[in-house]
Amino acid sequence: MTTNPFDLTGKVAVVTGARRGIGMAMAEGLAAAGADIIGVSVNLEPTGSEISRRVEALGRSFTAYQTDFADRVAVTALGEQLAARQVDILVNNAGTIRRAPAAEHSDEFWDEVLAVNLSSQFVLSRAVGASMLARGSGKIIFTASLLSFQGGLNVPGYAAAKSGVTGLVKALSNEWAGRGVTVNAIAPGYIATDNTQALQDDENRSRSILERIPAGRWGAAGDLAGATVFLASSASDYVTGITLPVDGGWLGR
Repeated sequence: MTTNPFDLTGKVAVVTGARRGIGMAMAEGLAAAGADIIGVSVNLEPTGSEISRRVEALGRSFTAYQTDFADRVAVTALGEQLAARQVDILVNNAGTIRRAPAAEHSDEFWDEVLAVNLSSQFVLSRAVGASMLARGSGKIIFTASLLSFQGGLNVPGYAAAKSGVTGLVKALSNEWAGRGVTVNAIAPGYIATDNTQALQDDENRSRSILERIPAGRWGAAGDLAGATVFLASSASDYVTGITLPVDGGWLGR
């Protein structure tokens, strides 16, 4: 009988930004594959959240942490707590976006977006990654973006942070892959979530986006689950340092 390389039974996965959208879909997908979930979000309810109900309905355990990823002290404390546990999978998904033309993009916007989308993810990966290295195994997955490859419009901080994520993935992979820890990223395309609501509501912008997507539709958060399970499982043990687009063909257009 062939062992299922996608089976995550017995694994513990941390998913940041798990309260809604892409993070919720990632956490649910990992739970469906057998992993117990530690969810982290700034406003995640200690009990009774939607994601906890979904994970527990799949027969897996769910533990909630509240953390503000713009607060370096709070992220450092979270890293210390998680490093004390056996975390097999870390999904760095928490993120934020602030929209304003570059000439009007405030220092506050820039600092917040870089703190949440890049700096906090390094701090958390450093702490959890060190414990993975000590055991000789682990999977770290970042959420990148199409703007890891392109510059976008009116989101200079977001584009800079998500470009930084792809560089961080390569840097960590170069150091850690030979010690049993793989590091990769997923780059979602245009996914129908709260973060893209302004684009969805702009009739002209939404139409121009759809015209470029060969799949002919906006992505759904659930479209990210399969890629997450793949990169979290033994099926991807020889895959590291990459950013995998899940974009309906956008980048190939």
